[in-house]
Amino acid sequence: MLADLLQFDFLRHTFLTGLLVGIIAPLLGAFLVVRRLSLLADALSHVTLAGISFGLLLEKMMLLPFLNPLYSGMAFSVIGAILIEKLRHIYKGYQEIGIPIILSGGVGLSVIFIALANGFNNDLFNYLFGSVSAVSQQDFWTIVGMATLIIFVIRIFYKELLTLSFDEEHATVSGIHSKRIHFLFIVLTALVIAVSIRIVGVLLVSALMTLPVASAMRISHSFKQTVILSIVFAEIAVIVGLISGYYLSIPPGGTIVVVAIIILLVSISVKRFSYILSKEG
Repeated sequence: MLADLLQFDFLRHTFLTGLLVGIIAPLLGAFLVVRRLSLLADALSHVTLAGISFGLLLEKMMLLPFLNPLYSGMAFSVIGAILIEKLRHIYKGYQEIGIPIILSGGVGLSVIFIALANGFNNDLFNYLFGSVSAVSQQDFWTIVGMATLIIFVIRIFYKELLTLSFDEEHATVSGIHSKRIHFLFIVLTALVIAVSIRIVGVLLVSALMTLPVASAMRISHSFKQTVILSIVFAEIAVIVGLISGYYLSIPPGGTIVVVAIIILLVSISVKRFSYILSKEG
């Protein structure tokens, strides 16, 4: 496999993309879990599917034959994030209701666009469950650019995001523009989901944002430690998933999620075992 990585560009692009996704997905996922917004990833992933289906439909109808469905997926995901934020202000007493509304809309649009495009094809299947060979050079450089932007923004606004995640009222009193920071956060989440779909797939990307974080939370002692451990766990899941996808000719998304679940079970067992030992001691 190492020889093939050196020989084939698409394999190098896929593995480098996987390593980037293994960083940015749990990085944003840690803030999502702490803020109890895990379902936001599910909602935006379904909106992204609608965007990808729309892009494939336009490509099939030859209206925009050179449109990369990844771009239309990113556009729909960002629009969905903005709409969720708008709905938070409309339903101030029930702010979480915007998530299922947008999720339902994304599913509905996906069904319509897929039907108009005459059903599933290989490209759509790769977007749904990920692929070892689906990352083109154009996709790779787009994902590199988005990942760089996301890491840069998180680095700049880390303290504000951290404060807002744990205590929104304190963040507002401290002079942090909570609305702007939250808006920036959900847009970043939308971009992470959009750029991760080539590796994990639309239907499984939310798992990569939450499962490694859930595993890290069981054994970490601080938020920063949670972030670091969740990235390590995500990278392990991605690498194992891509290798198995290469050798077994299966979509890597499923294996990535299964490995992430195994890591979660191990972390729960370790925590419980250490608790029993401390009780006996």
